[in-house]
Amino acid sequence: MASVYDFTVKDIHGKNVRLDAYKGKALLIVNTASKCGFTPQYKGLEVLYQKLHGKGLEILGFPCNQFGAQEPGSETEIASFCELNYGVTFPLFAKVDVNGDGAAPLYTYLKKAKPGLLGSEAIKWNFTKFLVDRKGKVVERYAPNAEPASLAGDVQKLL
Repeated sequence: MASVYDFTVKDIHGKNVRLDAYKGKALLIVNTASKCGFTPQYKGLEVLYQKLHGKGLEILGFPCNQFGAQEPGSETEIASFCELNYGVTFPLFAKVDVNGDGAAPLYTYLKKAKPGLLGSEAIKWNFTKFLVDRKGKVVERYAPNAEPASLAGDVQKLL
């Protein structure tokens, strides 16, 4: 796979979405969870999305239950939680694994393209973020504790 555009994923409603639909956009790809200490980042992600979506930013949220079983709900429950509690309007996708043999192919690609601290590919926790440029190249990886507002400068450079 040459870029994120080569992948097809399922949205939160179970429909296939080809990521090449986002060609020409900057992407922030985030593994999310509804019952995590970092869950309030949904609010910051939505603020960033509202501020920069019109300039070419897409935020893609991938719920994941691999860390402390902090995303136990169904896709319907997750979508409802995000909308009711944080007003999330950015695209959400079906629950995925980000580590291990069952890791989603997109996440296998992201981790190889931008390893973490000390070259480790493993995702350490919920709300790890990958920034992808308008050509589909992974340009940065952010730790779970990186607040969405702190990424605005890096995102704006790509817009």
